[in-house]
Amino acid sequence: MKFAELATYFEKLEATSSRIELTNILSELLKKVSKDEIDKVAYLLQGRVVPFFEPIEMGMADKTVIQALGSSYGVEIEQVNKLNSQLGDLGLVAERLSNKRQVTSNKLLVTDVYDGLYKIATSHGEGSVEKKISTLSDLLSGLDPKSAKHLIRITLSKLRLGIGDPTVLDALSVAKTGDKSHRKALEEAYNKTSDLGFVAKIYWSFDSAQDALEAVKKVQLQVGKPVRPALAERLPNAQEVIKRVGGEFAAEPKYDGFRLGVHKKDDKIWFFSRNLENMTHMFPDLLEAVKREVKAESFIFEGEAIAYNPITEEFYPFQETTKRRRKYGIDEAITRLPLKIFAFDLLYLNGKDITGLSYVERRKKLEEIVPGEGTVLVAKEEILHTADELLKMFAEQVTAGLEGIMIKKLDSPYKAGARGFHWVKFKRQAAGELSDTIDCVLLGIYSGTGKRTQFGVGGLLVGVYDAESDSFVTVSRIGTGLTDDEFRKVNALAQKIKVAHKPARVNSLITPSYWVEPKEVLEIFADEITRSPVHTAGKAGDEPGYALRFPRLVSFRGADKRPEDATTVKELAKMYDQQKKVKVS
Repeated sequence: MKFAELATYFEKLEATSSRIELTNILSELLKKVSKDEIDKVAYLLQGRVVPFFEPIEMGMADKTVIQALGSSYGVEIEQVNKLNSQLGDLGLVAERLSNKRQVTSNKLLVTDVYDGLYKIATSHGEGSVEKKISTLSDLLSGLDPKSAKHLIRITLSKLRLGIGDPTVLDALSVAKTGDKSHRKALEEAYNKTSDLGFVAKIYWSFDSAQDALEAVKKVQLQVGKPVRPALAERLPNAQEVIKRVGGEFAAEPKYDGFRLGVHKKDDKIWFFSRNLENMTHMFPDLLEAVKREVKAESFIFEGEAIAYNPITEEFYPFQETTKRRRKYGIDEAITRLPLKIFAFDLLYLNGKDITGLSYVERRKKLEEIVPGEGTVLVAKEEILHTADELLKMFAEQVTAGLEGIMIKKLDSPYKAGARGFHWVKFKRQAAGELSDTIDCVLLGIYSGTGKRTQFGVGGLLVGVYDAESDSFVTVSRIGTGLTDDEFRKVNALAQKIKVAHKPARVNSLITPSYWVEPKEVLEIFADEITRSPVHTAGKAGDEPGYALRFPRLVSFRGADKRPEDATTVKELAKMYDQQKKVKVS
């Protein structure tokens, strides 16, 4: 396939916001993609050349892209800068310059462009900037205006197609079968590997839809590819927990640290964050501890890393623990904030995917390979039977400064990326009602007035994830409850992800001072969930959406959560219904 044809489909995707239409356009595109190209097209649809967990970025800022544009089109840098100031989008600048030069060449294939982008992303060291500029300039010379626009947007990680991974998975199934019947199997394979190109290539390797489905169903965990974490459900009280999980269940402390997937194979160890980021380089102390303490040839386990005071043996709150996520000053951070990791589930052991085993069996194997003393510990577990026992343990953990407890069904398998009642989180309790925080996604910024002009931020527009439409919908504006330092931190974060136009995946009736990419997750506490006609979370027709009353910022989740792992509209609706029941009673 020529890249120009792919760009034509990018144009169609950019021009619509209908989930159904997006899926149909994508499926039409994918039908034309060969077995040799499918993984590359899958990555390009994500604006990438490798999976998200591989630390390979294009590494080209606006300044270097402007140099490549000037070089390719024979235009002075000043002119490119002027156009960029007018259009606010270097993709549109490339399109304009290509039109002026009447560049109509369409000789480059998708594989040619992919290889060029991969070369750009992997160029490092002395002379790498010049190589990146030269490679991009050469690619531009072989592309028509529309193709040039999308090439530049991919290069700058600003591809605006209005699709997320769920839409791509739908389209793969529709392209192969004519419907979404294979979506569940594709999603399960993706949740196990977090590698869209890998899954697409396996699925595309078979002409027969049935053979393709069987191949995808056989996908197992891969050491070195992060597993999308299993997610817990919420329940309003202890009695409801017993109804769901039965008369015998496991309960563990809910540590307020950051979740890590720990992988080992052939003496190589990886640490992956909850949002699939490779964080191995940040934790040399944990790496040595895992290597020294965990007794198995290969494994994947999940745990919660939490900083502690080695003198008092007390654990620090989440805000302190997150300071260990850093690229520089690591040795100093290790000394000041040593970590312990509490392993709570084992997914893979000595070459075998064991997610299909029951929780009890997985826990037993975990205890066999983790000695239970040192830096790597097995999370404390109690087998409980009644609501009273649950409440007693909950009170003990809150008194100890932890968030609450995690409850697990003893016979449950591990479901990567899935939310269900295999796991239930039981958090802060007040007046018989479970009062939980909500994970929101930062969508936009309101400029400050008065004193807040010095911060650059006067308010935040936040939203939640709508899984049905694969989009982010608004739920609140937050203008109070932040400290001066938090306002400054929001401004610093927002400047890094600021965009000129409303992101394609954002559904909002409100327009802030400026939009940001929906990437940053914030933990929010509110007095209650209400209904509002101005917010789009759960809004249907004339029905009002959900909104938060008196929202306050609790913490920045940062790299701990992907935006798609934020609270969903469906969860918000459940919390709203639970809240109403408590008021009635």
